[in-house]
Parts: sequence; C-alpha cells; structure tokens
Amino acid sequence: MNDAEELGKLADLHARGVLSDEEFAKAKARLLGGHAPSGAGASTTPPNLGAVNGLRRSRLDRWVGGVCGGIARATGLDSWVWRLIFTVLFLAFGSGILLYILLWIFVPEE
Repeated sequence: MNDAEELGKLADLHARGVLSDEEFAKAKARLLGGHAPSGAGASTTPPNLGAVNGLRRSRLDRWVGGVCGGIARATGLDSWVWRLIFTVLFLAFGSGILLYILLWIFVPEE
C-alpha cells in the first residue's frame, strides 16, 4: 500500500469522525516521515536514532580499525563481545570479515 492510499484512508477516518484533528495530524506527519507535533506524551525523536547517528569508530578502544570499540560504545556491550561476534561470523560463514571491512570503510572515526 502506498502513501497516497494511506493518506486517503486517514482522510476518510477523519471525515467520519473516527480520528480527531490532533490524531489525524500526528498520523499524517508520521506517514509522511515527519515528526508528529509535540504535545502531551508525544515523542519528538524516534528511538535509537541517536545511537545510529552517533556510531563512530573508536580511537582509543581499537585493535585494527576501531569498529568493535565504536559499536561497543553505541550499544553498551563490551568491545570484546563484538570482537567475538565478528570472529564467529568470520569462522562460521566468512561474512564477519566483509562486514567488518564495510563498517571500517563507511563508519567515520571519532
């Protein structure tokens, strides 16, 4: 279902009185990718957005590229856990090294 159909359904619900003006505005803003108007109990930032945008390779906690140290800081897990995860992925499927290299390339350094 595309955005136009969803907007049509929202407008229909609003016209029938199922949605209030405030609920309609919040749902429309959420659908269009914007933030809902702030009000009582309304959250203005999506959850975990700060963690994703704050992902940086570590300068201090690094063995090779600082990827595991950066992920550890963003997630709250110890860096040795992430090193173990990448090692197991490398040994089991071979994808750990590819994922690590891609993160090394695309994640900026702090």
